[in-house]
Amino acid sequence: MATRLNIGLLGYSFMGKAHSNAFRKVSMFFPDTGVEPVMKAICGSNRENVAEAARTFGWEEYDTNWENVVARDDIDVIDICTPGNLHMPMAIAALEAGKHVICEKPLANNLEEARAMLRAAEGSQAKTMVAYNYRRVPAVALARQLIEEGRIGQIYHWRAVYLQDWIIDPDFPMVWRFEKDKAGSGPHGDLNAHIIDLALHLVGDIQAVVAAETTFIKERPLAESIDASLGASGGKSDRMGKVTVDDATLFLARFANGALGSFEATRFAAGRRNHNRFEINGSKGSIAFNLEKMNELQFYSREDEGHIQGFREIIVNEGVHPYMSAWWPPGHIVGWEHTFVHEVKDFFEAIANDREASPNFREGARVQAVLEAAGDSAKSDRWREVPEV
Repeated sequence: MATRLNIGLLGYSFMGKAHSNAFRKVSMFFPDTGVEPVMKAICGSNRENVAEAARTFGWEEYDTNWENVVARDDIDVIDICTPGNLHMPMAIAALEAGKHVICEKPLANNLEEARAMLRAAEGSQAKTMVAYNYRRVPAVALARQLIEEGRIGQIYHWRAVYLQDWIIDPDFPMVWRFEKDKAGSGPHGDLNAHIIDLALHLVGDIQAVVAAETTFIKERPLAESIDASLGASGGKSDRMGKVTVDDATLFLARFANGALGSFEATRFAAGRRNHNRFEINGSKGSIAFNLEKMNELQFYSREDEGHIQGFREIIVNEGVHPYMSAWWPPGHIVGWEHTFVHEVKDFFEAIANDREASPNFREGARVQAVLEAAGDSAKSDRWREVPEV
């Protein structure tokens, strides 16, 4: 019999909507996780907006004070979907209150905060997960399976880009994502964090990095109102605000297993709405993935006979592929939102079976260490060792 767990969601905008959808659907498609989620309370600072979110997304109650939600005896899981500056106090308070915690990525705004969150996690019996949802794309899960099966051999190269263009307009107004004290960084922490996590997940530990970063637009009009869907503004003023984060960050990496890697994150790639792509080259073959074609995985094997060698396109929608048996008949694709359902499913199974979730706060702190080393390198123009967590 499934255990009922009451969920408290902190944040109601873009990620809050995605996580709410996952909680609503997980038991329908994955009924055997051992957990039955109850969408108990959602929290946000704007009473009118969070009340509307509660009604729309299906939450029983709402609050405007996150500390109230965390302190409630009837809340079992805290899900953090807020700007990065709030992750540490919310997560530590939740762990100290004995709650299981899901935290949106990156784990924190800097490594010091991430380490504090990790100490709290390791001092608790609760389970933790960092919401790196792209691990849960069936094609990415298949890529990991192929690597573990030795099908591409020794890995030599990792190259990844995460490209967007939603702030390329210089009149796009100041929102919290342009403020270092709230966001921690720009696309480096927002986008590079995703492809760093995938690199650690698929290739292994990163030892050293060298980076370059820039801010193309130094000032932006101050926002008068914020659209909760994406942090976009419903209006702007004539006053200007200083942008204190990067607009683009690129870096090279040396992996512990000898592989070399490249990473690029920008919000100034015109025409690229959400272009997350990686390629892995090994001694026996290669794997390539593009989120814009998320039901496909490209695979090349040097062990194929010469006359049939070439990249093959694997359509990852059969029940034999990771996560797919719960969804639709073969030939029917899944979408971006399903990755969050898979994420919640895996987290609930970890709770029900009393095992570590992945990526947990230690893995999230490892991503933070790479982010911090790359940020330090960009300021010094030198290779930097990735610090221990």
